[in-house]
Amino acid sequence: MPARKALIAVTSATAPLFNGKEQTGLFISEALHPYRALVAAGFEVDLASETGKYTPDWLSQQPDFLNGEDLAIWNDTNSDFRRKLDNMRPAAELLDTNTYGLFYASAGHAALIDYPRARALQSIGERVWADGGVVASVCHGPAIFANMRDQATGAPIIQGRRIAGFTTEAEETMGIMGELRGLGTEMVEELAQRLGAKYERSAGIWDDFHVVDGRLVTGQNPASATSTAKAAIKVFDKL
Repeated sequence: MPARKALIAVTSATAPLFNGKEQTGLFISEALHPYRALVAAGFEVDLASETGKYTPDWLSQQPDFLNGEDLAIWNDTNSDFRRKLDNMRPAAELLDTNTYGLFYASAGHAALIDYPRARALQSIGERVWADGGVVASVCHGPAIFANMRDQATGAPIIQGRRIAGFTTEAEETMGIMGELRGLGTEMVEELAQRLGAKYERSAGIWDDFHVVDGRLVTGQNPASATSTAKAAIKVFDKL
């Protein structure tokens, strides 16, 4: 059985959005919610980005998305979550020294920028998959799958599988599609189609929605971060 140890991947990228007025980066709750769920389920949890750095996403710090106990944990720089996040190691430093049973790609729009080329993070995810563990993502997290391969077959991990992720409709509703195109990013739905995955979504762009396909568990948006993590834990516990 894979080790009861999880890695939460974090984007190290940042870029201006919303007419250049705000910065995208890590969507805080998309890392915090799985962290809380995994710790509660008895996992040892690490966080890592490709560079060891992160920028908090502006939108993710607004009261609609960060409030109550989540806000208290975020504001407490001595909380376990903040200490681990603020002292992350680059993913490459974890490649040869740690074995994880569960890989969870958190996101934020910035993930569209660095995840497709985040080779160290991808390699950790590939190892988890090859070792029979669970691979999960939420929102823009499927960008990590752009170059993640099944080591046994050489095919994309998501090829022929069902996945969820942030909808193109939501990007358009937010009014940022033009800026995202300017960054040269690929939308989650486009990535799924290119790699031969079947993209699934809820009718509502902000609904809590996730998809389980074997050891692959993916969620649609920030509201889905906890349910996706709990579903991934459920899959892990049946391995």
